[in-house]
Amino acid sequence: MTLTHNPGDGRGPFGTGFRTGPGTGTVPQTDPYTRSDPFNRPPEHEVAWTDPVTGTRGWLVVHTLVGGLATGGTRMRAGCTRDEVADLARCMATKTAAFGLPVGGAKAGLSLDPRSPGALGVLERFFADLRPWLERSWVTAEDLGVAQSDLDAVFARLGLDQSFHAAMLRSPNPATTLDRVRAGLAVQDGDGLPLGDVIGGYGVAQACLAVAASLGLDPAETTVAIQGIGTMGGGAAWYLHEAGVRVTAIADAAGTLFRPRGLDIPALLAARDHFGEIDRATVPADVEILPRDAVLAAPVDILVPAAVSYSLREESVADVAARVVVEAANSPTTPAAEERLAVRGIPVVPDFVANAGAAAWAWWLLQGQVGTDPQDSFGRLRTEMQGKVAFMMDAWQADRIIPRRSAWGFAAANLTALADREITIP
Repeated sequence: MTLTHNPGDGRGPFGTGFRTGPGTGTVPQTDPYTRSDPFNRPPEHEVAWTDPVTGTRGWLVVHTLVGGLATGGTRMRAGCTRDEVADLARCMATKTAAFGLPVGGAKAGLSLDPRSPGALGVLERFFADLRPWLERSWVTAEDLGVAQSDLDAVFARLGLDQSFHAAMLRSPNPATTLDRVRAGLAVQDGDGLPLGDVIGGYGVAQACLAVAASLGLDPAETTVAIQGIGTMGGGAAWYLHEAGVRVTAIADAAGTLFRPRGLDIPALLAARDHFGEIDRATVPADVEILPRDAVLAAPVDILVPAAVSYSLREESVADVAARVVVEAANSPTTPAAEERLAVRGIPVVPDFVANAGAAAWAWWLLQGQVGTDPQDSFGRLRTEMQGKVAFMMDAWQADRIIPRRSAWGFAAANLTALADREITIP
């Protein structure tokens, strides 16, 4: 196991001279057309790991610590790399800052097919070796290839309360905090779905609804295509369908399903297996079954890439027919693709805002800012998500400032404001 520490210079990403932004704290007075990514710097800590049993490679990258804590999920996929994990850790640091959460950003990854025999054993050995981080500084959660139920089972075997362990130790009464958090995690939405499983997708749906409003569209007039219908994409599809939006195309690993008048989202989601793939025997005859990447070219208002990272590449940009891209996966659009989309007049609402709902909700729950009434959680996320997306879309429509640059502004300002803040958990 190899540890690397990059201390940095301790300075904030921007100097003085801020103007107020609507509901997002402050925005730096720098040229918004040339503003660079203030989070594009070396991570503060890295751990490289090799499983002594299978040889599986794994990494923990802590991009930023705030008050000694960082948060970020653990993913598992064949071909996962250190650079991928580092990029996702940077995104997580940007995400927590964008929502003003008092915690830094991290990510962990294992280069292993989650279907492999013994995959959970590898995950357990990984966490066992990283136990000092899990006990003191790193809060993790589910991610691609790793379900929260798997995490909970591994944490229980390791004798840790659950994956919020490091944060709950900041509480003056960790047992009481654990009971409160468990009560919040047990909450279900009005459809009987666990709130923790769907709140991220709900946030993506709210981002899409904010985009539709900025385009002057009613929900019933809005069409959406979703690439990937796991936890995030499936939740987004569910809540968009509930809002009256026509989800006309969805894609899983087996291909794209397309119906112009809208898909029966509840039925298709019910036909998913553990890995988010739809049983094709349940698909109605009037639904077209197309190649997997056809979803990127679907004739819709909003395209939601919610599958793997880097799925929307420069060579695919010419095929995109959507008016706006809303990122639900982590880093699904390459920088070159985003630039070309902007040239075509297609803005990209960045992942570190659009898919931040689950991270934001978890920290609101930890801090006692939301509880067991799901409507409180939905209401707060709806207000914050729609406000941020409206702000970014206004800047795009008025001055062609790409949404990512607008979001970098309020995220950097929030991080500066949190620099000296001590994290407390009630």
